[in-house]
Amino acid sequence: MWNEIVVDGRGNAYVNGECLVVVTPDGQVRSLAEGFAFPNGMAVTLDNRTLILAESHGRRLTAFDIAPDGVLSGRRVWADLGEGTPDGICIDAQDCVWYADVPHKCCVRVREGGTVQQRIELDRGAFACMLGGPDRKTLLIAAARWFGMDRMDDMAGTGQLLAATVDIPGVGWP
Repeated sequence: MWNEIVVDGRGNAYVNGECLVVVTPDGQVRSLAEGFAFPNGMAVTLDNRTLILAESHGRRLTAFDIAPDGVLSGRRVWADLGEGTPDGICIDAQDCVWYADVPHKCCVRVREGGTVQQRIELDRGAFACMLGGPDRKTLLIAAARWFGMDRMDDMAGTGQLLAATVDIPGVGWP
């Protein structure tokens, strides 16, 4: 089962699920890593040198170094999020990561290491976030009411696309 995808500035597509694979522009597929605690959102830094992956059940952001050929190495915890439960993520110009948090009904901006810089409270779970708009200072948030994994059907009709203006623009991929 595949969950998320991100494409870097070289055209490499990273897809996660039970494992993390790269699909290179020439169509080759390579398995790169496995053993994640519910892998979710991914983002690549503007310089194409780091891939950051959200591990929802691990309550952390995990980083990898990206080689020019798309191969990943140097797996490490980029941020321990304590009680935070990251889903979709994006990167800003100060190398902070915004993560959407479903059960805590918020989006949180963190520095490497996990220091919280900003938090936006919502009335429903945040599933994904992305910095967009003409200046990339609009945090776009996909949100819906969350009742738990056993009540997914109850989410129908509760979804919203929300927007918040932030001070630091987005960079990286996406």
